[in-house]
Amino acid sequence: MKAVVKTDFSLPQIKGKYTGKVRDVYDLGEYLMMVVTDRVSAFDVVLPAGIPYKGQILNQIASKFLDATADILPNWKIAVPDPMVMIGHRCDPFKVEMVIRGYLTGHAWREYRDGKRSLCGVPLPDGMVENQKFPEPIITPTTKASEGHDEDISKEEIIASGLVGRDDYEKLEEYTRALFQRGTEIAAKQGLILVDTKYEFGKKDGVIYLMDEIHTPDSSRYFYLEGYEERQAKGERQKQLSKEFVREWLMAGGFQGKEGQKVPEMTPEIVNGITDRYIELYEHITGEKFEKKAYSAETIEKHVNEFIK
Repeated sequence: MKAVVKTDFSLPQIKGKYTGKVRDVYDLGEYLMMVVTDRVSAFDVVLPAGIPYKGQILNQIASKFLDATADILPNWKIAVPDPMVMIGHRCDPFKVEMVIRGYLTGHAWREYRDGKRSLCGVPLPDGMVENQKFPEPIITPTTKASEGHDEDISKEEIIASGLVGRDDYEKLEEYTRALFQRGTEIAAKQGLILVDTKYEFGKKDGVIYLMDEIHTPDSSRYFYLEGYEERQAKGERQKQLSKEFVREWLMAGGFQGKEGQKVPEMTPEIVNGITDRYIELYEHITGEKFEKKAYSAETIEKHVNEFIK
């Protein structure tokens, strides 16, 4: 199966295109069309090989969770004309990503391990260990960089800089906590723990909308619920479902996105292994069997064209 890492649609309705790390976003005027490609990024770097089925997996998970949280706030989704495509409302995005963490892991743990006791202005208790649950989930926003690395930023800095007004920001925090709670409840039914995640929001006609992906393995981290406490008590690594396994493979090969570092060779075995992990993620998160289907950029464009007509 050949990965789809690039699209170049030429439909008459298209007024422009933006290429992100993973998504190709087409301007349809009042609406946007997002193609979730098979590109994979880590440490804010797009890796040289695509991962077959990854785009379909992420798009279908996002679609499912957008539907499952639509009662909390409006979201941008209108239709899914192809497994890798979502068409939705054009919103004016807030220039921050709302990161919420229920456990001390990943970036937060690395900062904590290095001696920091505050993250994005949020104080962190002394004496915590990796993967330990916080007393309450903490919100640690980042800037939303169009290029390069997103940077940690505090609530006070966001408001003082004018990135988001106080009233809107407090509403974003409220929505972030409600979405995380819903995601936590859904994950628990699947025998999983939603560890941390990020949300992106925008405005349309003065109303805040949830945008982009939600609760996918690219934007979220999951632990297996069964055995979590035992592994913590023994100081063992947690079994997790997230893109962290890609980051760990890269770090083991000496790559963390820093200047002068080279991405390890992505052999067919490595690529196929990552595909298998993404399928495992899909099936555990959704509780549904993943169906592999042949596809190409041409078939995706055909489906989109048929829908738009």
